[in-house]
Amino acid sequence: MSGRDPFCQPRRIHRGAALTLVFAGVLIAGAATGSFPEPDGPARKAVAGPVGPASRHEAVEEAAAEAMADGKSPMEAAERAVSRSGDRWGAVYSEGEYEEFQDALDGRYTGVGLWARQEPDGRIEVTKVQPGSPAAAAGIRTGDRLRSVDGDRVDGRPVTEVIALLRGDAEDDPAGTTVTLGLQRGTRAWSETLHRARLSTDSVTARRLPDGVTVLKISAFTKGSADAAREALRAAPADGRTVLDLRGNSGGLVTEAVRTASAFLDGGLVATYDVDGDQRSLHAAPGGDTARPLVVLVDGGTMSAAELLTGALQDRGRAVVIGSRTFGKGSVQMPTKLPDGSVAELTVGHYRTPSGHTVDGRGITPDLEAGPWPLRRAARVLAGLGDAS
Repeated sequence: MSGRDPFCQPRRIHRGAALTLVFAGVLIAGAATGSFPEPDGPARKAVAGPVGPASRHEAVEEAAAEAMADGKSPMEAAERAVSRSGDRWGAVYSEGEYEEFQDALDGRYTGVGLWARQEPDGRIEVTKVQPGSPAAAAGIRTGDRLRSVDGDRVDGRPVTEVIALLRGDAEDDPAGTTVTLGLQRGTRAWSETLHRARLSTDSVTARRLPDGVTVLKISAFTKGSADAAREALRAAPADGRTVLDLRGNSGGLVTEAVRTASAFLDGGLVATYDVDGDQRSLHAAPGGDTARPLVVLVDGGTMSAAELLTGALQDRGRAVVIGSRTFGKGSVQMPTKLPDGSVAELTVGHYRTPSGHTVDGRGITPDLEAGPWPLRRAARVLAGLGDAS
């Protein structure tokens, strides 16, 4: 059994609606999911009273089984049981949705290849077009205004909802289905009908600032992101100042976050967590680069696995953290397969930073505020770190 951490996910209310918001995170800030290492032994062996995590799993399983026996929907029964459990991060997925959930962890998604943001006046603006995507083939550019999706106007709508419309329902709108976009560039307004496609995310990018600072941006901890980060660091100057930009990183695979921590730490504790009361720990591998001056940029969109990494680097004195308080999602979810193939995920524990600080509901407080120009602030701090070394 593998643990999962859907830290940015709203609880599922009806089939496909909320889940598309989860998967939309792949386009905006990376996969909104995560995974803890598989625990040794039974996953739910410790139960503290009748409302413990194991009891909640059993209640959901029993509700689904009874519904199946009565000829009713196990998935709907499980959703009601999860709602009654009071588990803020509990969720129920159809079989197809869960497969797409796992694809998101692998850095794959179905969509058209657009990133977007909402401007102060409510307009939705394209911020990035993925090369080789349907959007790129249609000639859509960064800066274009997105006015509508399949005839529905999007001005003023949360950007997560807009991206969800682009992606469609996990089961009803697979690759090959069409979506029509209303667009505007300057005074020109037009529409494009695109075919959704299976695409891969580019969760790690690196660039050099004019002053020589390397900016390593990780938008999500999807499969292979730690290797990509290490490769980018190897290509940077060995003693170069580095900004690890985790702003908007809604998390991902915790194992990838720990491996990324290993690039900057010479072994040691990264985090502790519990599974049904059984205490466990995550450690960095030895041999990381501990000399490179490092700043971590965070904001309110920095979540879960990204918070775990930030907390490790901050508590271990490895980096100066700049920005605003992070989201505060530090709970551990485990999946349970139901009779109809759907999957329920319920919270079984929480993780803590090396100093023992709880992240869930609190977030991580940065060492310094970012101000209006975060990268400039980071560069100034790095210059001081370089002088100090």
